[in-house]
Amino acid sequence: MKSLVDSKQYEKALKLFNEQSQISTDFTINMAIKACTKLHDYQQGVNIKEKLSPKTLNNPYIQTSLIHFYMQCHKVDHGYHLFSKIVNKSNPMYASMFKGLITNNMSEKVLDLFDEMIIEPDSVTLTVLFNACAQIANNRAMKIGKNLLHKMPTNYQNNNVLLNSAIDMLMKFRDIENAEHVFQSMKKKDIISYNVMIKGYATNEMSEKALNLFEQMHLNLDNVTYIIIFNLCAELANDRAKNIGKKLLVEMPNNYRNDNVILNSAVHMLTKFGDMEGAENIFRSIKKKTIINYGSMMKGYVANEMSEKALDLFEQIHINLDHVTYTIVFNACAQLANDRAKKIGKKLLDEMPNNYRDENIVLTSAIHMLMKFGNVENAENIFQSIKKKDIITYNSMIKGYVANEMSEKALDLFEQIHINLDHVTYTIVFNACAQLANDRAKKIGKKLLDEMPNNYRDENIVLTSAIHMLMKFGNVENAENIFQSIKKKDIITYNSMIKGYVANEMSEKALDLFEQIHINLDHVTYTIVFNACAQLVNEQAKQIGKKLLDEMPNNYRDENIVLASAIHMLMKFGDVKGAEDIFQSIKKKHIVAYGALLNGYNSNDDPSKCFKILTEMQDLDIIPNEIIWNILIGACSQIGMLLKGQYIVDQIPLHMQTKKQIQNSLIDMWGKCGSVKNAEDVYKSVSDRDAITYNAMINTFGRNGMGFEAIKLYREMPNNLRDEISHICILNACSHSGLLDQAQIIFNEIPIKTERIITIMIDCLSRLFVFDEAQKLIDDYEKTNAPYFVMYMALLSGARNNRNMTLSEKIYNRMKTLFPDQKQGLLSGSILLSNVYSSLGKYEQAKNLRYHEKKELGVKVKIGLSWTEVYGELVRFKAHDHSHPRSSEIYAEFDRLSSILIKYNYKFDSTWITRQMNEEETIESVLCGHSEKLAIGFNLIQKPIPEFIQITKNLRVCGDCHEFTKLIAKFYQRNIIVRDANRIHHFYPNGQCSCQDHF
Repeated sequence: MKSLVDSKQYEKALKLFNEQSQISTDFTINMAIKACTKLHDYQQGVNIKEKLSPKTLNNPYIQTSLIHFYMQCHKVDHGYHLFSKIVNKSNPMYASMFKGLITNNMSEKVLDLFDEMIIEPDSVTLTVLFNACAQIANNRAMKIGKNLLHKMPTNYQNNNVLLNSAIDMLMKFRDIENAEHVFQSMKKKDIISYNVMIKGYATNEMSEKALNLFEQMHLNLDNVTYIIIFNLCAELANDRAKNIGKKLLVEMPNNYRNDNVILNSAVHMLTKFGDMEGAENIFRSIKKKTIINYGSMMKGYVANEMSEKALDLFEQIHINLDHVTYTIVFNACAQLANDRAKKIGKKLLDEMPNNYRDENIVLTSAIHMLMKFGNVENAENIFQSIKKKDIITYNSMIKGYVANEMSEKALDLFEQIHINLDHVTYTIVFNACAQLANDRAKKIGKKLLDEMPNNYRDENIVLTSAIHMLMKFGNVENAENIFQSIKKKDIITYNSMIKGYVANEMSEKALDLFEQIHINLDHVTYTIVFNACAQLVNEQAKQIGKKLLDEMPNNYRDENIVLASAIHMLMKFGDVKGAEDIFQSIKKKHIVAYGALLNGYNSNDDPSKCFKILTEMQDLDIIPNEIIWNILIGACSQIGMLLKGQYIVDQIPLHMQTKKQIQNSLIDMWGKCGSVKNAEDVYKSVSDRDAITYNAMINTFGRNGMGFEAIKLYREMPNNLRDEISHICILNACSHSGLLDQAQIIFNEIPIKTERIITIMIDCLSRLFVFDEAQKLIDDYEKTNAPYFVMYMALLSGARNNRNMTLSEKIYNRMKTLFPDQKQGLLSGSILLSNVYSSLGKYEQAKNLRYHEKKELGVKVKIGLSWTEVYGELVRFKAHDHSHPRSSEIYAEFDRLSSILIKYNYKFDSTWITRQMNEEETIESVLCGHSEKLAIGFNLIQKPIPEFIQITKNLRVCGDCHEFTKLIAKFYQRNIIVRDANRIHHFYPNGQCSCQDHF
């Protein structure tokens, strides 16, 4: 019997016992009970017990074995009942009860029973008590455990088993110092002692100490050591851990290379190192793979963002899955969220056995997956099916709502929670409130923050989310207070603050805080600081941004997001060449980097380059996303050429053209290209029109001189959709069509008149030379507000068109007094004033003003540029440009045209000459050198002359060019569209312009 039990042949032992029961003794009965215990064969154990004589039942060995039997079969009441009837209780009996209670997760009852114990615990009982205290690790357990250790007899101080339990207990109490003291007191430390100490260090997040101790060992390692060290190295995953872990793996004896548990830990470690090839080799070497091995490998793939490989491996599994496998595969599908992942994930969920449908961890992963798929309804169904929802389940649902931009639902669910929140809940709800940032969100977020328990006020992740939320609320001061309260600020905390400053357009503060950082930066820091510098674009920003870029470590020079921010920054600095160099340095270019480059070209008035980049993307099979298409549509809007617009639209996939943001961008693009009909067609196709849709269409009508149509649509627009932009667009439309009465009616109806709305009304009044009313609006505004530069520019622009020198001088001098730092704007103002002088023949005065102001202000005059597209070629001209190969033909054509048009009573208008002419120049040569005229001339020398001519200019068209173009349209019977900085002019074959000369 003993031989069979010792060799774990429990069924054979029981068979022998049953066959020879007539000659059984207390010893064989004890062996039989032990066999039943091991097999958890409760019925046979009870049958044996029922046949026992009173004498045998009083045998202490039998009693101890029966207690152990009941406890292991989870019949705790039976165990208690038997134990309570025993008069002379021994240490083995107590030890058996204690072990049984621990096994049944009733460690607190161990301490209750210990309090009743009237005999001194022996070494075995003490070992079990230490284990119980370690499992509980509360104040009571700490007090009892430490007291037992203090009173422990000296003869036990060489008992390694007992001392190992004491070390484990102290480590669980986080009493590292005393654990080290016990360890040091051990005369003959065995491998188990080292294992317990190393594991204790690891549990207490002292991994470096754990490795130090490991390197001091001079004993043969056992399987547990390998598992602990591999797990420890996986957790650290730094250079030292990688060296130790890989060396240990290489030198591991062959007898451990068939141990699945060890190899599983090795696979886990290598995946944590990112050494997927090494992990795959270990995995393949395992002869009999268990579901745990598969789980570890798949988990590694997911952690390394290789979920396609995780699914490949999953589809090779031909053994029963466990709950961990379901969790990992659901997470892999969530990470991918492509068609394959959706198919596998949904199939796995549908076929999942019922016994896993009560496992919260599995169902929480399923909810996460479905939320990632955007399948919110099915996620809600899973959530509702969970009988006992824990806080992790609630967190997963709330997080899913936030990820699907359904933060109102997230807050609804949060308000239904009636269990204790954890740190994750606070983090997620703060994020939900940040996403919404409405009155309800502000109320919930602030209340949650105020009532947050103190134990979460030291958690950086929670506080970082709170900072993010407050910054989104615009509550910068409270965000700063939270930031200052954090004792140990990490780089994530700094990032959150800097990002918040940038979002609140406080980039000066962002850079000030950045310069206070004395810890290592991460990739997010570089991204945010580059964005801050891009927002500021002053000397400080340029200095910090370029220095940061120059000193950026090599490991961040392959990160597309970081480099995309650097490209964006350099483009904002106007350093297009530097941005292009960064872009070319990227080995594997991501769509984000392409987006930054394209956006940069648009912001630097070089949108034509966008089309070359699109061709490059197509050659590399990089599929543009919605953001890229929007940028390309923006490039077409900037160029303003119908053919280019159509070229891009023809390439946008049809499913993408139904997205509202694309549709809104297309309305704006067609409007800026002068095709009101195309814009209307897109507008009509939008089923769920928002404020942007209406605003884009109203603006299209306004830019194209269709003021009445703009007013009609504005009146049709639902009141709840009208915003500041709507009011600006309609007033601008009235201004460009000379509809002053209608503009005043609309202006008076607007409930909240913002700075920009008042400015547009001033522009409308100034265009029609109603200066007194315009000035009154400025005066009324300044009674409660600081002066606004753009209002004065609108007034000055009207005075320039009126050639009112006295008023122009008065306005410009006032601007210099009020806005001495607005150097670029003041230069524009000085040009308008000098234009007034020139138009009145005061060329010397104009020349002196321009020279003096340019020198004093120290800024460059914006160069006039015009673009045209002829037979697929996009060409750009500067004023008096001679760089084009066909320049001589263009100027010759103008000489010919001039002589013809003069016969039709056309006279060059010298009042539009804004500088003193040189001796060799004539009025005709100066005015014919304007960039828009050169662009028209380029069209006229083509053979055949295009049926439709289109020009885009970056500045306002001058009066002479406007009159000249009307005559050209009539003479050649062509439709000509000229878009200037303010509006779009449609010149018709009848010699009229859509603006009715109101520009």
